[in-house]
Amino acid sequence: MFADYHVHTDFSDDSIYPMEKVIQDAISMHMDEICFTEHVDYGIKFDQEPGKKIIYRQNEPLTNCDYPNYIKTIEKMKQRYGSQINIKTGMEFGMQMHTIPQYEALFQKYSFDFIILSIHEIGDLEFWNQEYQKNKTQQEYNKGYYEAMHKLVSNYKNYSVLGHMDLINRYDLADIYPFEKIKPFIEKILKVVIQDKKGIEINTSSKRYGLKDTTPSLEILKLYHQLGGEIITIGSDSHKPEHLGSQIEESIILLKELGFQTFCTFDQMKPIFHDL
Repeated sequence: MFADYHVHTDFSDDSIYPMEKVIQDAISMHMDEICFTEHVDYGIKFDQEPGKKIIYRQNEPLTNCDYPNYIKTIEKMKQRYGSQINIKTGMEFGMQMHTIPQYEALFQKYSFDFIILSIHEIGDLEFWNQEYQKNKTQQEYNKGYYEAMHKLVSNYKNYSVLGHMDLINRYDLADIYPFEKIKPFIEKILKVVIQDKKGIEINTSSKRYGLKDTTPSLEILKLYHQLGGEIITIGSDSHKPEHLGSQIEESIILLKELGFQTFCTFDQMKPIFHDL
């Protein structure tokens, strides 16, 4: 099973990669299954509505996925390419505690196969531009990040896996915060995730971001396995043709080395286990 379970297209505000081209490229790579996971970031981005002016930040529209058109396009792509590749409908929920009701309304409105629960911002302050980290010590913003994650997994259950679980590392200008200092937080989060029969992902973008470790880190992957975690997906976090399918085979080898026996795809929010 060759599957990419974290893929963005031009339905996400930060990609111009057309969905049909993504599917054609995936087929040419002999991919068995692909899951689209377009961005939704309530709090800092807005739904596209008829007559509503779109706000831009530099050249990127601050908009969430155009849901009706997205669902319609996926159905069209299934009819056109379904005999060559399995196409799954997903979303990446960039969630905060105060935006939970908006995500729950969206989840109830459409039929999804897969939901990535990610944290891209806290208090409407983003990580990539250092707004969240500003005027905080390294300890404060790491602690705040994992505390926010624990609150979310304790209060929101309609998701499949936690996305790029230690994303804060990608934007930590003070280098990587020692794992032992965040281990208690990570352990609390993973125990809730496992108890709820949810999972985590390996996000293979770590290499292209120049990180020395995997995402999540090897220490987190090991701890998840030690705690009995079994649900794990592999996704490239693709936004461009050169990202699609990247490092997925290497991640399968890594999971085997860490003692995992299976990885997952999803159908109608239910995990399907595949031997590594």
